[in-house]
Amino acid sequence: MFKRRDRRPILRILLEFFWPEGGWTRAFQYVKHRLRRLPDTPQRIARGVCIGVFTTFTPFYGFHFLFAASVAKLLNGNMLAALLGTFFGNPLTYVPIGVVSLQTGHFLLGKTLEPHSVERSLGGKFIDAWRDLRDNIFALFTDQVADWSNLQVFYQEVFLPYLIGGIAPGLIMALIVYYLSLPLVIAYQKRRKGFLKEKLLSLKKKKPTLTK
Repeated sequence: MFKRRDRRPILRILLEFFWPEGGWTRAFQYVKHRLRRLPDTPQRIARGVCIGVFTTFTPFYGFHFLFAASVAKLLNGNMLAALLGTFFGNPLTYVPIGVVSLQTGHFLLGKTLEPHSVERSLGGKFIDAWRDLRDNIFALFTDQVADWSNLQVFYQEVFLPYLIGGIAPGLIMALIVYYLSLPLVIAYQKRRKGFLKEKLLSLKKKKPTLTK
């Protein structure tokens, strides 16, 4: 008789996605620690972080890492710092980011977005668009007629407003993060250099001298 498959690892993965072990505070401290120890100039590190943060305000879900790395390479930012900066987008921040971006985008495009329809835009229309994409791929190999109506609705009501509306708040947040992270990285690197210098001097003093 086959044993029932243990689903606890799957549930644990899902739980840690929304609430990592140790909490988001510990996860933030880990990212901050990794950023400080990157072997690069403070300017390039801070530039990479702000690029990663800006990326979270774009509708390219699933491609944020790739987008952040590409922009970092283009703007001479630290690519690893850009990847770490994308952790600004997480299950706790994606909803407010999406709401602000959608409302701003609809406002700039001269459209109105009802408050109760934001949740529908973020959830249902994403699902409808992916369903259209899936069904139309299968339609290439069957007699089924392709229907792109949900993807068109998604582009007009979600993707385009999100893309336009996320630029301004994304730039504002990215600049804030840049000017906050730059002095922190500079101070840490100076302190680390001083510590390494003191450690090197202490090792030289402890080194035994050769006697004839």
